[in-house]
Amino acid sequence: MTTKIKNNTTVKIDAAGLYYRELNAQLRELANSGTRKIELHNVYGQRYIGTGLKPIEIDIYGTPGNDLGAFMDGPKIIVHGNAQDGCGNTMNDGEIVVHGRAGDIIGLSARGGKIFVREDVGYRAGIHMKEYGDKRPSLVIGGTAQDFVGEYMAGGILVLLGLNGQAHKARFIGTGMHGGVIYLRGNIESHQLGKEVGVAELEDKDWQVLEKLVGEFAAHFSDDSEKILEHKFIKLFPRWLRPYGRLYAP
Repeated sequence: MTTKIKNNTTVKIDAAGLYYRELNAQLRELANSGTRKIELHNVYGQRYIGTGLKPIEIDIYGTPGNDLGAFMDGPKIIVHGNAQDGCGNTMNDGEIVVHGRAGDIIGLSARGGKIFVREDVGYRAGIHMKEYGDKRPSLVIGGTAQDFVGEYMAGGILVLLGLNGQAHKARFIGTGMHGGVIYLRGNIESHQLGKEVGVAELEDKDWQVLEKLVGEFAAHFSDDSEKILEHKFIKLFPRWLRPYGRLYAP
């Protein structure tokens, strides 16, 4: 069922029982016709929502399936719940805001845009994030992440805030990391880090980046950015630009 509201500026869709291809076809048609905002209700695992759309705002009530916002290039997606695996896969621009948890490989190969998650995420968060020119993706996680967070990062910014009060227990953090930066609130043991990762105190330019992203995070989730920033942060960075270069060179 589709309901148009306010002179065609907002559209509500009841996604209960809709196959993911049918739902995404409706979304493409609405976006191409000039609709600026869509509300999706009763979303139960439909995949690829937001893929290939023009800039548009989508509010999702329910749990979207894998690859939410894959290859996204401009839309804003707000999830009033949890998200499954592959959120923001290879996204180029736009914003994804998740008011709950997210699954594995969030931000996989993202090359632009921003992702904000209120709670925890799964394994391999931020894997192979990259940047080029003025494109620099950001992934801000309010809770913590599972093993291999920041694996093979080639660029971008990944922030772990640990607001759930739990210690960061991830292992193999930054394994294969050769670009980008991870800002982590709290402490980490050296045995949890990949051998490619160095640890440093934040410089002024780091605080400027962090304050902006935490401010945006706090605005999305009605948190207090000043309280979040009162705690200690450390910076994780790649020690080498090509950690595995010798495998491919004579």
